[in-house]
Amino acid sequence: MEHADNLRNKCAACFRQFNRKEHLVDHMRTSYHSVHEPTCGVCKKHCRSFESLREHLIGPLPKQECKSLFNIRGCKFCLAILDSPYALRVHQDRCRLLGVNYGIQAHMANLGLRDSLTIDNGYSRGPQVVALACKTVGGGSDGSLDLCARVCIIDENENIIFHSYVKPPIPVTNYRYETTGIRPEHLRDAMPLRQVQRRIQDFLCNGEPIWKIRSPKGGKARILVGHGLDHDLDKMQLEYPPIMIRDTAKYPPLMKTSKLSNSLKYLTQAYLGYDIQTGIQDPYEDCVATMRLYLRMRRQVHMREDCPLAYDPQNRNNFASWRQSELERISPEEMLAISRSDYYCWCLDSA
Repeated sequence: MEHADNLRNKCAACFRQFNRKEHLVDHMRTSYHSVHEPTCGVCKKHCRSFESLREHLIGPLPKQECKSLFNIRGCKFCLAILDSPYALRVHQDRCRLLGVNYGIQAHMANLGLRDSLTIDNGYSRGPQVVALACKTVGGGSDGSLDLCARVCIIDENENIIFHSYVKPPIPVTNYRYETTGIRPEHLRDAMPLRQVQRRIQDFLCNGEPIWKIRSPKGGKARILVGHGLDHDLDKMQLEYPPIMIRDTAKYPPLMKTSKLSNSLKYLTQAYLGYDIQTGIQDPYEDCVATMRLYLRMRRQVHMREDCPLAYDPQNRNNFASWRQSELERISPEEMLAISRSDYYCWCLDSA
């Protein structure tokens, strides 16, 4: 009898068991389980992040049945379970990407200015997505003050839209050449920071006043992808609405199980299958990595919901305290069906 009660009080998403149904309701109220969470292809357990799913499959204490099947048919990059070992080989050849090809575009970037920023007032079909990265040099008496000295923007096809060295507003005291590759001559006649800031701000807003930008759908403004964009935008003195930002450092499925950010270097190696930032760091390489991560997350196939977010008005009372008695009478599966995500899943950008 006690075993049957535990099954009735078992979370249908993460499989945690509770002694009382009211405790399960409390768990669902704060867990925000949803169809958008990374899910084990074997047992269908929901995990908060891909790192948590990786631990479930191949960590120190994996679920043995899931680990056995994953070792035979599991992709170590996207963590999907394929139908056969042959299907896995075909899939993994596509899933593992090659590093940046430093061909003509990267060479042109290293030469200096490349500026294809245009304002089309939203006439392009669908929301436009661009990735941005910058590299900083040091200012101040000890060289520890970050100053933007190089910036790059690419489109979804990894074409360079904008690249420029940037002249900081205060003297540079440490060029950090070992990682930036930047020398004094690169910045001598570079575009001033204020001009770069204005050009990029106008390009991102794309003819729409920044105070009117409310949604990535239906407007003119561009979706901005990057890693640690709070830092990059701050150093460029740029403001941009959070609803238009896709930051791989803050996206819950890409974070550590401790809810801290992973480095871009780690994310690229773990989920794309190649190494970056091995010597002098190029912002173009960072742009490509963040764009590829974004596109991989956007292509995740999840069940469509009319109101997918917990903070949507229609969902705010799904687990309201005044519904406690009603919630205790429904099954764990029914609770999961009304539970919604507390973060914006990037798959919704393609909806």
